[in-house]
Amino acid sequence: MSALRESLGFLTSRLRQVGIFVALILIVLLFQVLTDGILLQPQNVTNLVVQNSYILILAIGMVMVIIAGHIDLSVGSVAGFIGAVAGVMMVHWGWAWWIAIPACLLMGALVGAWQGYWIAYVGIPAFIVTLAGMLIFRGLTLITLKNQQITPFPDELRALGGGFLPDITGGTSVLEWLTVILGVGGTAAILFQAIKERRVRRRFNLENEPLAWFAVKNGFIALLMLIITFLLASYRGTPVVLIVLAVLVIVYSALMNNSIFGRHIYAIGGNLHAAELSGIKTKRVTFRLFVNMGVLGALAGLVFAARLNSAQPAGGTGFELDAIAAAFIGGAAVQGGIGTVAGAMIGGLIMGVLNNGMSILGLGTDYQQLIKGLVLLLAVAFDIFNKNRVGGTSKIAKAFSFRTKPPVPGEPAAAATNGAPESGQSVTVPSGAATKP
Repeated sequence: MSALRESLGFLTSRLRQVGIFVALILIVLLFQVLTDGILLQPQNVTNLVVQNSYILILAIGMVMVIIAGHIDLSVGSVAGFIGAVAGVMMVHWGWAWWIAIPACLLMGALVGAWQGYWIAYVGIPAFIVTLAGMLIFRGLTLITLKNQQITPFPDELRALGGGFLPDITGGTSVLEWLTVILGVGGTAAILFQAIKERRVRRRFNLENEPLAWFAVKNGFIALLMLIITFLLASYRGTPVVLIVLAVLVIVYSALMNNSIFGRHIYAIGGNLHAAELSGIKTKRVTFRLFVNMGVLGALAGLVFAARLNSAQPAGGTGFELDAIAAAFIGGAAVQGGIGTVAGAMIGGLIMGVLNNGMSILGLGTDYQQLIKGLVLLLAVAFDIFNKNRVGGTSKIAKAFSFRTKPPVPGEPAAAATNGAPESGQSVTVPSGAATKP
């Protein structure tokens, strides 16, 4: 009973992080029922990954920008512009793919540097600069393509958007074994890292998850990974873009959690003036942040163009809205200072499942836009509700508050207590309420 109370108190203090993951599971189960099982068929799961890959790539950079207290409205136009540039380079000029891809990424970095300069060093708000960028690069896309699409792309680039890793069995096995090996290996690596981090936190006497919740959470994650592995291996194996996404998530999660640059981003978003007084070169960090966003925008543009096998004048339209929605649904705070790469991925998957599920059900774009808008609104409302619950400023939030018994001496407190603490009771502030990690 005490373990249950401890786990319940911990989950209450982590309502923001746990809530989005639970929401994803519930949405998947809902559409699995409504679509008569079509949603989780192997082919549809593969399509779900491929169709949302470029939004997930943009969401990685977008959540970093939002954590720092900025916004980028130009990423869709940048993606469309880089796709157009790639078409001109490879189709019209005959450049090899291994030259054109780095050139396009460099072009994306220059675009990010252009916008980052105006934001960081001139002091124009990011909203204005990127709004102008959205118009500028949409116009450049039309000028580059002359209002006509460019096709086809080389097979090597097309593999980036819709290709699969080679089948080591030559198609003779029911399952694609390279995918099985990668999936099982990735699951084992995730479990090993989780156990390692728990031991480190215990060694330094830091607040840790209750053992029961730790076991349930990681067991569920492992089961989910193995199910996805089985579904992918049952169709055509691992999409190339999924490997690209996995590498990006690992690299940027480590960057945000373990590097000085990542901690500076959180510090700037949490309190800009305090960050400046502490010696952080805020202008340099902001400039680099938008250069990074430009590179990720260019990569998303390449993936999108490769998937369609064409560069189109309308390419990238609306991508910025989906990326921003993914970041906010994934737990990023509107005022900055809070958010994770993993959360943005979950938010992007929620948007992807909604799009895919509603398309299978035959809902028109009018209803799809309505439902996605309501989901975004509810996600931000939940974020505000959670802050009020933590701060004790909402009567409604107080009605849902939980109290846990005082922690055993020598052990960290399991959860926060709303309002004034009782005598002898410790209070732990949830990590979601901090201004930096």
